[in-house]
Amino acid sequence: MFNDSLIMIAVVFMAALSIGGVGYVLVYPLLSGEAKANKRMQKLSSGKKGRSAQALESDGKDQRRKQVQQTLKDLEEKQKKKKQRVTLRVAITQAGLGISVKMFWMCSVLCGFFAGFLVLLSGMSWQISAGAAFAATIGLPRWVLKFLRKRREAKFLDELANAIDVIVRGIKAGLPVNDTLRVIAQESPDPVGPEFREVVEGQKLGVPLDQGLERMFERVPLAEVNFLAIVVAIQQKTGGNLGEALSNLSKVLRDRKKMQGKIRAMSQEAKSSAAIIGALPPAIMILVYLSNPSYIELLWLTNLGQIMLAGSATWMLMGVLVMRKMINFDF
Repeated sequence: MFNDSLIMIAVVFMAALSIGGVGYVLVYPLLSGEAKANKRMQKLSSGKKGRSAQALESDGKDQRRKQVQQTLKDLEEKQKKKKQRVTLRVAITQAGLGISVKMFWMCSVLCGFFAGFLVLLSGMSWQISAGAAFAATIGLPRWVLKFLRKRREAKFLDELANAIDVIVRGIKAGLPVNDTLRVIAQESPDPVGPEFREVVEGQKLGVPLDQGLERMFERVPLAEVNFLAIVVAIQQKTGGNLGEALSNLSKVLRDRKKMQGKIRAMSQEAKSSAAIIGALPPAIMILVYLSNPSYIELLWLTNLGQIMLAGSATWMLMGVLVMRKMINFDF
């Protein structure tokens, strides 16, 4: 049998051996640098994962940015191809007139005939009557066409932001874009309603929405309509929140309208001054002629007076054009 001293020594030895083993397991990695190596490997692996996630996210953003840039490049190329001289048929469509080119020329010829006939009846020579007939045939109808087109574009621009807001509210309410366009076509006043009706009818025939808006831009050549077409085209090709994009576009359009109003208000004083300055010489001539005709008739009865009158008219025209250039702002 083992005595008590041997048993005590064995217990102490086993305890020391256990403590030494536990200490070796805990202390050796710290002394040998293995724990630091493990931590470093973990940091490197986590850093690689984080960088890979960041790389994937940045790659996604770069890809989306490239898609947007490519879409804008394609749209710019299309706009450059379409930048050509506006034909008479397109001008009639932009003015909102439902007549053909043949009917337009018939009306122009009749207008020129009546203008020449009235000038001839007033006692003028046939040369002046022919010039008046030519001006009334070529110039007056096109001026009226341009005036109608500008007026129609102004009306369209006044209601475009409201139409975009209808689309935004419809999208937020869960309606499809086609239904919101149909609401605009039915409820919006002329010319916004008929133009969106053309887009809706085109979709029924298989025309995509972006192409329908491009055709709207051909009928209503406004920068705001082009913005709408670009936003929809980018959203369809690259994805994104269409409601948010159109909401931002509506805000931009309203800010542009406010800026235009401010510019008109600030330039109105200069326009009034230019109108008064430009109207003074003809008004003085008329007043002098009414009070003393023989005094001013020398301007058109003598050769020297005619030369002076032609020179004065030329300088007045140049002054009016310079003042018009100074008070008109592009926005």
